[in-house]
Amino acid sequence: MLIAVVGGNLQGVEAAYLAHKAEWEVLVIDKKPVVPASGLCDRFVQLDVTSEQDWGQVLSGVDLVVPALEEDDALECLRTWTQAEGVPFAFDPAAYAISSSKIKSNRLFFKIGIPAPQPWPECGFPVMAKPSSSSGSKGVAIFNTQEEMKGFDIPGNFTGSLVLQEFIQGPSYSLEVIGAPGYYTPIQITDLEMDSAYDCKRVLAPTTIPSDLTGEFEKLSETIAGALNLKGLMDVEVILNNGELKVLEIDARLPSQTPTAVFWSTGLNIVKMLGELFMFPDRPIPKKKDLRGVVYEHIKVSPNRIEVSGEHIMSGADPLHVQPDFFGADEAITNFTTGRNNWVATLIISAPDRNQAWEKRNAVIKTISKKFGLDDMYDSTPDGH
Repeated sequence: MLIAVVGGNLQGVEAAYLAHKAEWEVLVIDKKPVVPASGLCDRFVQLDVTSEQDWGQVLSGVDLVVPALEEDDALECLRTWTQAEGVPFAFDPAAYAISSSKIKSNRLFFKIGIPAPQPWPECGFPVMAKPSSSSGSKGVAIFNTQEEMKGFDIPGNFTGSLVLQEFIQGPSYSLEVIGAPGYYTPIQITDLEMDSAYDCKRVLAPTTIPSDLTGEFEKLSETIAGALNLKGLMDVEVILNNGELKVLEIDARLPSQTPTAVFWSTGLNIVKMLGELFMFPDRPIPKKKDLRGVVYEHIKVSPNRIEVSGEHIMSGADPLHVQPDFFGADEAITNFTTGRNNWVATLIISAPDRNQAWEKRNAVIKTISKKFGLDDMYDSTPDGH
């Protein structure tokens, strides 16, 4: 079984990592010569799939194509080629066209009655501004007053529309839903923790969401999937604010971070499930195993300092590799090598329950700090501390 992962950054890391867990052979393709996922695959090819060269030869023999990028022209080229060649393409262009636009997504939420942050100017301050077409924390700004908003400079590399809406606070949760019209399966709710830039630094499982809200979250996610006529995978992120779940964003594509946490907690491999949905649509969804506690977080190590930060520290890193038993962590996805004093790692820590996983995580951080003589430990939060 040969899977082509097109895109070698964070989504590509996720896809390559879990494809290997499924015991699939992995080809990673990216237009850049050095990308994080290039160290996690069996073969890497530098290639721009929007170019006119005959890149079909590179994909010869591929059983499945999984896009791990967000460029519309590249996605269209892949859709056209896979359709012509009869190769399964694990992607839903129509659903993605809505989920990749916060403007279109918000219209959908309003139409089907999904609770979401209020738009500006109906809401008061504070207000959040974010690019309509960007996922995650990229380009996000918070305004507490009208004066701050007037002085806002749109990021120089951003040319699209901005979404202005109510800034709400509370615990964040994520849920993947997989399936096709008529049957959708919510997989596992995970808890998200953010850094000072509202970038996800840590994923925790199983969730601590109040049990009475679990079914509500699953139901609203299935409702959104049905409204999109989704065939594939969708990630839904919510905030619990004043006892109510509000949907922040949806992404009808393979996300980063949460699928690996889900794998270690439940035994369910989302990349394998996604591939089988497109290759063997009648195959039943596997059952969850007994839930284990998982801590999945990103660290950056430099002389005298260890920092827990959002996944942006992994983006653009040199080639990553999987390191088992990494200073007590079950595994790490890292660019660490012996003698290196500046490196990053995604720590993957599991235990019978979440409390034990957190205790194990603390021991891992302590071991790394002692090993490298790191006196300064920084774990940033949205309040800036």
